[in-house]
Amino acid sequence: MSEPARFEAPQVDVRIGSTANALQPVSSAERSLAAGRAQWIVLLLVAGAAAVADQLTKQVVGRTLELGDSVDIVGPFTIHHVQNSGIAFGLFGSRTSIVIAVTAIAVGAMLVFFARSGRRHPVLPVALGLVLGGSIANLVDRVRLGHVTDFLDLVAWPAFNLADTFIVVGVTILFGALVLADRPHRMHGARGGDTSFQRR
Repeated sequence: MSEPARFEAPQVDVRIGSTANALQPVSSAERSLAAGRAQWIVLLLVAGAAAVADQLTKQVVGRTLELGDSVDIVGPFTIHHVQNSGIAFGLFGSRTSIVIAVTAIAVGAMLVFFARSGRRHPVLPVALGLVLGGSIANLVDRVRLGHVTDFLDLVAWPAFNLADTFIVVGVTILFGALVLADRPHRMHGARGGDTSFQRR
């Protein structure tokens, strides 16, 4: 008598970074976007450098120029020592307590966002680090002094400081990275090589 044939269940070939058939990549939604150790290190380094640079420039201006004094640099650009109790560019002046509360909430929200989405884009740690460092630098001054020192003056624009500059640059990079970076994908859709595998 012949021995009955043995049937073994087929093995499923599962590969890291792909679906079970190894043809379609795993969706980005299935990968964790939470910030890892590397992202946190970059964020803290950038934020720390921004805060230190802002504080140093304010110290130099405060020791070099009396309040209200200015030095012409080039064209309409001057170094003008002024004090600001509001937020960036003199907005909401004389509302120090409200500004402190709003800034503290914004800093907390940025940290929560980064903890959940730190891997969303490679430039996110740098962009958010600039915003965070500038916000913390100004927050420290408002808590400690009740105002911040502004000294970059373009005449036609309210005076500002290095922290304000970092915040604007960081927000601009953040906007470009998270919004404009998605445009090519929306315009071109899925790549031709991927669509062929999706046809039934």
